[in-house]
Amino acid sequence: MSTVLIVDDDRKLLKMLQRTLVYEGLQVITAINGVEAIAKIDAHRPAVVILDWMMPEMDGIEVVQRLRAENNQVMILMLTARDAIENRVEGLESGSDDYLVKPFAPAELVARVQALLRRAQAAQPSGTFSFADLTLNPGTREARRGQRAFDLTPTEFDLLLLFMRHPRQVLERGQILADVWGYDFGGDDNVLEVYIGYLRKKTQAAGEPRLIHTVRGVGYVLREE
Repeated sequence: MSTVLIVDDDRKLLKMLQRTLVYEGLQVITAINGVEAIAKIDAHRPAVVILDWMMPEMDGIEVVQRLRAENNQVMILMLTARDAIENRVEGLESGSDDYLVKPFAPAELVARVQALLRRAQAAQPSGTFSFADLTLNPGTREARRGQRAFDLTPTEFDLLLLFMRHPRQVLERGQILADVWGYDFGGDDNVLEVYIGYLRKKTQAAGEPRLIHTVRGVGYVLREE
Protein backbone atom coordinates (compact mmCIF):
# COMPACT_ATOMS: atom_id res chain seq x y z
CA MET A 1 0.00 0.00 0.00
CA SER A 2 1.41 3.39 -1.03
CA THR A 3 1.91 6.04 1.63
CA VAL A 4 0.95 9.68 1.08
CA LEU A 5 1.88 12.50 3.45
CA ILE A 6 -0.50 15.50 3.57
CA VAL A 7 0.94 18.69 5.03
CA ASP A 8 -1.42 21.60 5.76
CA ASP A 9 -2.08 23.84 8.75
CA ASP A 10 -5.81 23.92 7.90
CA ARG A 11 -6.95 20.99 10.04
CA LYS A 12 -10.41 20.85 8.46
CA LEU A 13 -8.94 20.56 4.97
CA LEU A 14 -6.36 18.10 6.26
CA LYS A 15 -9.05 15.74 7.54
CA MET A 16 -11.09 16.03 4.34
CA LEU A 17 -8.08 15.17 2.18
CA GLN A 18 -7.14 12.31 4.47
CA ARG A 19 -10.65 10.78 4.22
CA THR A 20 -10.62 11.20 0.43
CA LEU A 21 -7.31 9.41 -0.08
CA VAL A 22 -7.96 6.68 2.47
CA TYR A 23 -11.17 5.94 0.55
CA GLU A 24 -8.96 5.45 -2.53
CA GLY A 25 -7.04 2.73 -0.71
CA LEU A 26 -3.98 4.76 0.23
CA GLN A 27 -2.16 4.86 3.53
CA VAL A 28 -2.23 8.48 4.68
CA ILE A 29 -0.18 10.31 7.30
CA THR A 30 -0.46 14.01 8.12
CA ALA A 31 1.55 16.96 9.37
CA ILE A 32 0.49 20.52 10.22
CA ASN A 33 3.71 22.38 9.45
CA GLY A 34 6.96 22.10 7.54
CA VAL A 35 9.10 21.05 10.47
CA GLU A 36 6.79 18.15 11.29
CA ALA A 37 6.67 17.27 7.58
CA ILE A 38 10.45 16.88 7.33
CA ALA A 39 10.46 14.59 10.37
CA LYS A 40 7.67 12.40 8.97
CA ILE A 41 9.24 12.19 5.52
CA ASP A 42 12.46 10.95 7.13
CA ALA A 43 10.56 8.46 9.31
CA HIS A 44 7.96 7.10 6.88
CA ARG A 45 9.46 7.61 3.39
CA PRO A 46 6.12 8.40 1.66
CA ALA A 47 5.81 7.98 -2.10
CA VAL A 48 3.99 11.31 -2.50
CA VAL A 49 3.83 14.47 -0.38
CA ILE A 50 0.87 16.85 -0.74
CA LEU A 51 2.31 20.11 0.55
CA ASP A 52 0.62 23.40 1.37
CA TRP A 53 2.64 26.46 0.39
CA MET A 54 1.69 28.89 3.19
CA MET A 55 2.47 27.38 6.62
CA PRO A 56 4.02 28.57 9.87
CA GLU A 57 7.60 27.75 10.94
CA MET A 58 8.68 26.43 7.53
CA ASP A 59 6.61 27.05 4.41
CA GLY A 60 6.13 24.64 1.54
CA ILE A 61 8.82 26.18 -0.66
CA GLU A 62 11.39 25.83 2.12
CA VAL A 63 10.40 22.19 2.64
CA VAL A 64 10.82 21.38 -1.06
CA GLN A 65 14.16 23.16 -1.29
CA ARG A 66 15.47 21.32 1.75
CA LEU A 67 14.36 17.93 0.39
CA ARG A 68 15.91 18.55 -3.02
CA ALA A 69 19.13 19.81 -1.43
CA GLU A 70 19.30 16.47 0.36
CA ASN A 71 18.61 14.73 -2.99
CA ASN A 72 15.32 13.34 -1.67
CA GLN A 73 13.40 12.14 -4.76
CA VAL A 74 9.92 11.96 -3.19
CA MET A 75 7.13 13.15 -5.50
CA ILE A 76 5.71 16.50 -4.34
CA LEU A 77 2.33 18.07 -5.16
CA MET A 78 2.21 21.72 -4.06
CA LEU A 79 -1.12 23.17 -2.90
CA THR A 80 -1.72 26.91 -2.81
CA ALA A 81 -4.31 29.64 -3.28
CA ARG A 82 -1.78 31.57 -5.38
CA ASP A 83 -2.84 31.14 -9.00
CA ALA A 84 -0.71 33.68 -10.87
CA ILE A 85 1.66 32.28 -13.49
CA GLU A 86 4.69 33.59 -11.59
CA ASN A 87 3.51 31.74 -8.48
CA ARG A 88 3.12 28.51 -10.44
CA VAL A 89 6.60 28.97 -11.88
CA GLU A 90 8.06 29.64 -8.42
CA GLY A 91 6.40 26.51 -7.06
CA LEU A 92 7.82 24.39 -9.84
CA GLU A 93 11.23 26.02 -9.72
CA SER A 94 11.49 25.09 -6.06
CA GLY A 95 11.55 21.44 -7.12
CA SER A 96 7.87 20.48 -6.87
CA ASP A 97 6.61 17.90 -9.36
CA ASP A 98 3.09 19.30 -9.68
CA TYR A 99 1.04 22.31 -8.59
CA LEU A 100 -2.67 22.50 -7.69
CA VAL A 101 -4.53 25.73 -6.97
CA LYS A 102 -7.10 26.00 -4.19
CA PRO A 103 -10.04 25.57 -4.31
CA PHE A 104 -9.90 22.28 -6.21
CA ALA A 105 -12.16 19.31 -6.82
CA PRO A 106 -11.24 16.23 -4.76
CA ALA A 107 -11.43 14.14 -7.93
CA GLU A 108 -8.70 16.24 -9.54
CA LEU A 109 -6.49 15.88 -6.47
CA VAL A 110 -6.93 12.10 -6.55
CA ALA A 111 -6.10 12.01 -10.28
CA ARG A 112 -2.91 13.98 -9.75
CA VAL A 113 -1.82 11.89 -6.77
CA GLN A 114 -2.44 8.67 -8.71
CA ALA A 115 -0.41 10.04 -11.62
CA LEU A 116 2.49 10.83 -9.28
CA LEU A 117 2.23 7.38 -7.71
CA ARG A 118 2.40 5.71 -11.12
CA ARG A 119 5.55 7.65 -11.89
CA ALA A 120 7.08 6.81 -8.51
CA GLN A 121 6.29 3.12 -8.80
CA ALA A 122 7.02 2.60 -12.49
CA ALA A 123 9.71 0.02 -13.13
CA GLN A 124 12.64 1.68 -14.86
CA PRO A 125 14.69 -0.08 -17.54
CA SER A 126 18.23 -1.00 -16.52
CA GLY A 127 20.03 0.00 -19.73
CA THR A 128 21.71 3.34 -20.34
CA PHE A 129 20.30 5.72 -22.96
CA SER A 130 22.71 7.79 -25.03
CA PHE A 131 22.32 10.59 -27.55
CA ALA A 132 25.23 12.70 -28.82
CA ASP A 133 27.32 13.21 -25.65
CA LEU A 134 24.29 12.98 -23.35
CA THR A 135 23.76 9.79 -21.31
CA LEU A 136 21.01 8.80 -18.90
CA ASN A 137 20.97 5.71 -16.68
CA PRO A 138 17.46 4.89 -15.39
CA GLY A 139 18.80 2.26 -13.01
CA THR A 140 21.12 4.63 -11.13
CA ARG A 141 19.30 7.83 -12.21
CA GLU A 142 22.65 9.29 -13.28
CA ALA A 143 22.79 11.94 -16.00
CA ARG A 144 25.90 13.10 -17.84
CA ARG A 145 26.85 15.49 -20.60
CA GLY A 146 30.21 14.19 -21.72
CA GLN A 147 32.22 13.73 -18.52
CA ARG A 148 30.08 16.25 -16.61
CA ALA A 149 27.53 14.73 -14.24
CA PHE A 150 24.44 16.70 -13.22
CA ASP A 151 21.49 16.11 -10.89
CA LEU A 152 17.85 15.90 -11.95
CA THR A 153 14.63 16.12 -9.97
CA PRO A 154 12.17 13.23 -10.50
CA THR A 155 10.11 15.23 -13.02
CA GLU A 156 13.18 16.46 -14.88
CA PHE A 157 14.44 12.88 -15.07
CA ASP A 158 11.12 11.54 -16.40
CA LEU A 159 10.95 14.29 -19.02
CA LEU A 160 14.51 13.78 -20.23
CA LEU A 161 13.99 10.01 -20.31
CA LEU A 162 11.01 10.50 -22.62
CA PHE A 163 13.18 12.49 -25.03
CA MET A 164 15.99 9.93 -24.81
CA ARG A 165 13.56 7.16 -25.70
CA HIS A 166 12.43 9.09 -28.80
CA PRO A 167 15.50 10.86 -30.24
CA ARG A 168 14.96 13.05 -33.32
CA GLN A 169 11.19 12.49 -33.00
CA VAL A 170 9.03 15.60 -32.61
CA LEU A 171 6.91 15.12 -29.49
CA GLU A 172 3.69 17.11 -29.26
CA ARG A 173 3.00 19.09 -26.08
CA GLY A 174 -0.13 17.07 -25.26
CA GLN A 175 1.75 13.81 -25.70
CA ILE A 176 4.55 14.94 -23.37
CA LEU A 177 2.12 16.11 -20.69
CA ALA A 178 0.21 12.83 -20.86
CA ASP A 179 3.33 10.65 -20.79
CA VAL A 180 5.21 12.53 -18.05
CA TRP A 181 2.48 14.03 -15.87
CA GLY A 182 -0.11 11.36 -16.62
CA TYR A 183 -3.27 13.42 -16.97
CA ASP A 184 -4.89 16.16 -19.06
CA PHE A 185 -3.61 19.66 -18.25
CA GLY A 186 -6.54 21.19 -20.13
CA GLY A 187 -4.25 23.03 -22.52
CA ASP A 188 -2.15 24.77 -19.83
CA ASP A 189 1.36 23.78 -20.86
CA ASN A 190 3.23 26.44 -18.88
CA VAL A 191 4.47 23.68 -16.57
CA LEU A 192 6.04 21.96 -19.58
CA GLU A 193 7.79 25.11 -20.74
CA VAL A 194 9.20 25.60 -17.23
CA TYR A 195 10.66 22.10 -17.14
CA ILE A 196 12.05 22.35 -20.66
CA GLY A 197 13.87 25.44 -19.42
CA TYR A 198 15.26 23.49 -16.45
CA LEU A 199 16.57 20.72 -18.70
CA ARG A 200 18.18 23.16 -21.09
CA LYS A 201 19.98 24.92 -18.25
CA LYS A 202 21.28 21.66 -16.83
CA THR A 203 22.25 20.03 -20.11
CA GLN A 204 23.94 23.22 -21.36
CA ALA A 205 25.44 24.38 -18.04
CA ALA A 206 29.02 24.17 -19.33
CA GLY A 207 28.26 25.84 -22.66
CA GLU A 208 27.45 22.64 -24.55
CA PRO A 209 25.35 22.87 -27.76
CA ARG A 210 21.58 22.74 -27.32
CA LEU A 211 19.96 19.33 -27.75
CA ILE A 212 16.31 20.03 -26.83
CA HIS A 213 14.73 22.21 -29.51
CA THR A 214 11.34 23.89 -29.82
CA VAL A 215 9.19 23.03 -32.82
CA ARG A 216 6.88 26.03 -32.89
CA GLY A 217 3.21 25.23 -32.75
CA VAL A 218 3.88 21.54 -32.19
CA GLY A 219 6.20 20.62 -29.32
CA TYR A 220 9.84 19.68 -28.78
CA VAL A 221 12.50 17.42 -30.24
CA LEU A 222 15.82 15.98 -29.04
CA ARG A 223 18.31 16.48 -31.88
CA GLU A 224 21.74 17.89 -32.60
CA GLU A 225 22.04 21.38 -34.05
